[in-house]
Amino acid sequence: MHNLNWDDLRFVLAVADTGSVNAAAKVLGVNHATVLRRIASFEETCGGPVFERDRSGYRLRPNRAPVIEAARLAAQHVQSAKTLMQGQSGVVGKTLKLTSTDTFCQTVLAWIYPALSRRIQPDRLVYMSSNAHLDMARLRADIALRPAVALPDDLIGKKIAQMGFAVYRRATVTGPTKWLGLTGPLERSKPAQWMAKEIDTDDICAGADSFSMLTQMIARGNAQTILPCILGDAVPDLVRIPDVAPEFSVPVWVACHRDLAGSERLQSLMESVEKLLQSHLSAIAGAPD
Repeated sequence: MHNLNWDDLRFVLAVADTGSVNAAAKVLGVNHATVLRRIASFEETCGGPVFERDRSGYRLRPNRAPVIEAARLAAQHVQSAKTLMQGQSGVVGKTLKLTSTDTFCQTVLAWIYPALSRRIQPDRLVYMSSNAHLDMARLRADIALRPAVALPDDLIGKKIAQMGFAVYRRATVTGPTKWLGLTGPLERSKPAQWMAKEIDTDDICAGADSFSMLTQMIARGNAQTILPCILGDAVPDLVRIPDVAPEFSVPVWVACHRDLAGSERLQSLMESVEKLLQSHLSAIAGAPD
């Protein structure tokens, strides 16, 4: 077995993430042949194929999933080393990436963007909206703003808010109504777990994997669902329906990868997010006016 070229990992991960050589080439800014060559190099070095090739693209072989997880971890540590060196050397003018849910990206993070952007100058801020399982290495994000009961073991951060939820429907809807379900990544949320136990599947007429999408669906239909109060309260036609479900509240964290906790740049960004969110804590919690 030859020595592994660590740079080949980037190409393996890109193909695993995108499912095709062409898409990976676009992400990496190289040509199709380069990706094929790097994948072949990795497979030759490591003793076997990683992907199955078919008409739909490149599928990860089931027995190679641990390989990809190990590759992600390696990429994460490489990025950690780079960020730590940049943070300690005083390099400025870099792009800082903040990942959060679509709920926060479309509300408070959009509201505080001008002030937050000014605070981190000359660095440049990029928001990354994702409701999927938080994978900082895959997203290549620097910090995260997330509602969660607890942080994953690889992240370190601080609780800075409480996110409230309630049942909403249009004010003009009366009597018994069907529910909209919480699907995909939202299935891990506390409201979804309650619905799975308490709401009969026959009473669920549709669903979505985005609270923002559910808000729009409720505003135009005759169903009800559980929404973050910061979304539901902002739509004039929606009203809270009391005594249908318990009051839900989830901590909101600002966090970074544990290996990057010593970066002054990231700590400054996290502190700025926390400070700028102070005036919006009531809206996030869904506190009555």
